[in-house]
Amino acid sequence: MRCPAALRQRRYVASVVSMLNSGTTRATPTVRTSPERPFIVATTSRLFSTETTLTAAEAAHPTVYVPDMMCRQCEQTADHIACTTQGVCGKSSETSALQDTLMDSVKSLSLWCVAARATPSIASDDPLLEQANVLTIKGVYCTLTNVNFSSSRIGDIIRQVENVKHELKTKVIENGGDILNAWEYGELAEMDLRDKSDIELEEFGHKHSGLVVRSAAMNNEDAFSLNEIGTYGLKGVCAYGTHVYQMVGKTDPEVMSTVHEIFAKLASPLPDMEGLLANALRVGQVNAKVLAALDGAHADTMGIPEPTPARTTAVQGKAILVSGHDMKDLYYLLQQTEGKGVNIYTHGEMLPAHSYPKLKAFPHLVGNYGTAWQNQRMEFAAFPGPIIVTSNCILEPRRAYKDRIYSMNEVGVDGVQHIGSDRDFVAVIEQAQQMKGFLRDVTPAKYHTTGFNHRAVVPLAGKVIEAAKSGALSRIFLIGGCDGSQWDRSYFTTLAEKTPDDSLILTLGCAKNRIIHNPELEGATLANGLPRVLDMGQCNDSYSAIVVATELAKALNCSVNDLPLSLVLSHLEQKAAAVLLTLLSMGIKNIRLGPSLPAYITPNILNVLVEKYNLQGLGEPAQDLKAMMEGK
Repeated sequence: MRCPAALRQRRYVASVVSMLNSGTTRATPTVRTSPERPFIVATTSRLFSTETTLTAAEAAHPTVYVPDMMCRQCEQTADHIACTTQGVCGKSSETSALQDTLMDSVKSLSLWCVAARATPSIASDDPLLEQANVLTIKGVYCTLTNVNFSSSRIGDIIRQVENVKHELKTKVIENGGDILNAWEYGELAEMDLRDKSDIELEEFGHKHSGLVVRSAAMNNEDAFSLNEIGTYGLKGVCAYGTHVYQMVGKTDPEVMSTVHEIFAKLASPLPDMEGLLANALRVGQVNAKVLAALDGAHADTMGIPEPTPARTTAVQGKAILVSGHDMKDLYYLLQQTEGKGVNIYTHGEMLPAHSYPKLKAFPHLVGNYGTAWQNQRMEFAAFPGPIIVTSNCILEPRRAYKDRIYSMNEVGVDGVQHIGSDRDFVAVIEQAQQMKGFLRDVTPAKYHTTGFNHRAVVPLAGKVIEAAKSGALSRIFLIGGCDGSQWDRSYFTTLAEKTPDDSLILTLGCAKNRIIHNPELEGATLANGLPRVLDMGQCNDSYSAIVVATELAKALNCSVNDLPLSLVLSHLEQKAAAVLLTLLSMGIKNIRLGPSLPAYITPNILNVLVEKYNLQGLGEPAQDLKAMMEGK
């Protein structure tokens, strides 16, 4: 239950939004400054003002107070309303403002990308468009939860985006093109931030790019909710697209054309409800293509994954820990550490690396250490060697290990050493050789089997179908997604423990750690010998779950919604938002989402999702399980 203060704040915010949308506060506001923030955005919103009533004079000329930041993109947002001074993730208001500016810059770039592709004399494979593609996905990835906290690096990326945009804009105009309906996008069409300092870019974000400003510009709570759903889902698409780029070194022009068109729609302040709903579902459709491309890139580059036992206890010797998602970074590290007397361990979402033939061929890839991202401050501090974080999620490091943690790619934390695109790990290896490492083997050795990719599971469909028809398999549960630190995420553990002994659990993403390390489920099997819990991989491997579900439906000549399958998704950040939109775009119903529903979904939009897809929140595990066993 929320504390009374949070309830009062939520009710006040709801009343203010309602008043805003009714047009009551559309009068020109008075701008008031404060020592803490030397400007106030001229917006009609009064979110988080300390006042609760308006006098007649204030209603005519309302004074507007804007919080230091307004971020609600992740499930853990403060009081399930918004982070307004500092992010629960640790993000500062300054970094938040820069990220808002970066998103506006990408939207502006997208408008000119759409214009370029509509200009006949500019080829679809123009090198400038490829530069724009790469900056789009990488720039947006920097704004995801727990990726980049470095204001200086975000400022550099904004200026890179702006420079490429200026070149592209010049080329479009010289070739007789322009942005269609440029009036619709206001300053986004013509904004130029190339020569701005980090402080100026931060100020721009506070004044022009934040959630409060964009919400007031649209002036429709439900339309803006759809805009946010599309925005956060598209952030997830760009993250997955960056992982693909890491593997293959290029972008897909067709995918990026769609991404830029979606961003162009999101750049418009027009409250087009139908168009924004269609846009959100389009995000899900393009995400399915990106996930398929990532699945193929991993298999083509690292070999077809296969179920493999990964050691989860320490091996004596020097050690390096790798966290994140990027398999190619791990491959280069394994190459550079051959013969150096250093063992390599995976952490968190890197666990599935042990199932790829090209990676597990290295004998010094000895095991997996630790659990999910939210436990890293304890786990990293206890690890006796340097740590490399290749992608999300990273938390502000403790002093105990800040001098031995390294970031890569889009990950950024001020004061943390960053490894460049050349993937030179010399400094990491030398530091590992100087540290004690693990002093002895931990015995008895323990193992966890990972790698139940769709290529391994689909051939088992016959066994699964036979078990279901004979009554030996009562139901299939997909329980997975993004994990977090809140107490109510124990729901997923409890639910998994309560599932019948004759049911099958498919799990993936960092949320699987609540299941795969559970002693009540460890080693459990079905009557036909199949493991009860199948670890399908990273959140990046969501495609495998989709393939398994669709192939089972084909084999049984039914729809996915008619399968004896229940989907229970743990969401935290924007990759999970993209996956949810993919499932909804496929027409999949009866998804349970939690531990709480996103703060950016309004009651009216939630009603649409409930009516159309029967999207459900979480209740008590036992009651939810009873409903799921009944196919509800």
